[in-house]
Amino acid sequence: MKYALAAAALLPALTLAHPGVGNQIPLGADVGQERHGHHHHSSPENPIAAVVDSVADALKALPEATRDLWAEVENMLPRKLDQISVKSSPKKHTKRPKSHWDFHVSGDEVSIMDDGKLDEDLARFKLRGKKVDPSKLGVDPGVKQYSGYLDNEEDDKHLFYWFFESRSNPKEDPVVLWLNGGPGCSSLTGLFMELGPSSITKNGELKFNPASWNNNASVIFLDQPVNVGYSYSGGQVSNTVAAGKDVYALLSLFFKQFPEYAKQDFHISGESYAGHYIPVFAHEILSHKNRNINLKSVLIGNGLTDGLTQYEYYEPMACGKGGYPAVLDESQCQGMKNAYPRCASMISNCYDSESVWSCVPASIYCNNVMMGPYQRTGTNVYDIRGPCKDSSNLCYPDLGWISEFLNKKDVIDAVGAEVGSYDSCNFDINRNFLFAGDWMKPYHRLVPDLLKEIPVLIYAGDADFICNWLGNHAWTEALEWPGKAAFNKVELQDFKMADSGKSVGQIKSSGHLTFLRIYQAGHMTPMDQPESSLEFFNRWLRNKL
Repeated sequence: MKYALAAAALLPALTLAHPGVGNQIPLGADVGQERHGHHHHSSPENPIAAVVDSVADALKALPEATRDLWAEVENMLPRKLDQISVKSSPKKHTKRPKSHWDFHVSGDEVSIMDDGKLDEDLARFKLRGKKVDPSKLGVDPGVKQYSGYLDNEEDDKHLFYWFFESRSNPKEDPVVLWLNGGPGCSSLTGLFMELGPSSITKNGELKFNPASWNNNASVIFLDQPVNVGYSYSGGQVSNTVAAGKDVYALLSLFFKQFPEYAKQDFHISGESYAGHYIPVFAHEILSHKNRNINLKSVLIGNGLTDGLTQYEYYEPMACGKGGYPAVLDESQCQGMKNAYPRCASMISNCYDSESVWSCVPASIYCNNVMMGPYQRTGTNVYDIRGPCKDSSNLCYPDLGWISEFLNKKDVIDAVGAEVGSYDSCNFDINRNFLFAGDWMKPYHRLVPDLLKEIPVLIYAGDADFICNWLGNHAWTEALEWPGKAAFNKVELQDFKMADSGKSVGQIKSSGHLTFLRIYQAGHMTPMDQPESSLEFFNRWLRNKL
């Protein structure tokens, strides 16, 4: 869902369309139906370094529709992009007294490298936390939980996390970080809507999830970047690389506080815009040779990772070639085919230059022509099998129920949140990432480095449109790495449940790279297919997929 959010937010930000539904608001998330909330804040401060006039000049060679699109932006926004503020207004917050927290960890305690020098990446950070009383909330009673904040006082950044110990054997089971996308959506939506210990009912009651991913793993849910969910800051983060520094710090301090978990295998998982986040975050971790993070693998679900390859597959997915009936007619499909070469050229320019001047127009144009026709049908961008049922909550009313629950004072107090309110998604952050050019950046180029050291799983529910399985399958085969030829020779085979033998998807694997298609699941695979999702998750963590 996150991925869809990004696309959705991108169009809204630039075309006045409403945002999309996704866990994440990843680059290319969803165009028009954002799943994790619809509240955001803006303030006319902090400039974005770009000038609308200059971008308009760069767009003169584009089709008339795109020039009209930019004209809308000019009408909506000031003349100069460097006068535009999409900085989030600082969230109202009240810092809790030091006595509220059970532990405090300073980055200085874990920042001395082998040569005795201070690691400046960690020295600025501190970690606060407390043991959450499960009986107060009823979220997975009996399971040890911690929540708190990673603080960077220098930059006024405060990231909220919520940790759940494994239900089975926490002394031996792996630890997993879960990230939703957007960019700008809270990972607590993943907690309560997809793979966490409980979901929230229409009546605001907790419902136990027997297929929670903490059945056999301890899981950290992180609200990042700042100003997402319960996180807050007077500043901002507008690119994936900067966000990666914060995540590295959080994990380093967390495992310093809990060395018993640091001994376990550690994995990063996420969906949608996490297709951008995870390659960068994992690369950042692996770049620190003297670390206390035992990173063993990454898992990306329905992600946006390689836009150049993936955007070509919006047309076949929308036009009946992805395993589901066509949503568009022949003329609309032909229009998307005709539009893709220009879109591909623009993304290629972005890949070559990584300049905001190339990457922002590519995002605007490609989302408009490759997602717009589908979105205008009213079909759920996160699930091709039906219409969008709740446009104010990214097509999923559950998101509203989650926001109501997490805004209850007793819930806020129980987890030690310091903000006055919880928002599922922050679209100002989405726009920050867009205008920084982050959406189309070629972060997939980091994946070959990861594959030298750790396994990578790319999985996709096959009913998703916004980050569809066709595009995810295609980019894994297009990836340039030493194992490319061997990987591409492998055919997709049935993925079967261990107990019943039922085929629930298709899989291929070679070297450290695995692609998995899950049948009858949309953008949020664990929500739609909890049993088969838990199956592949547990098997992957134990090298038995």
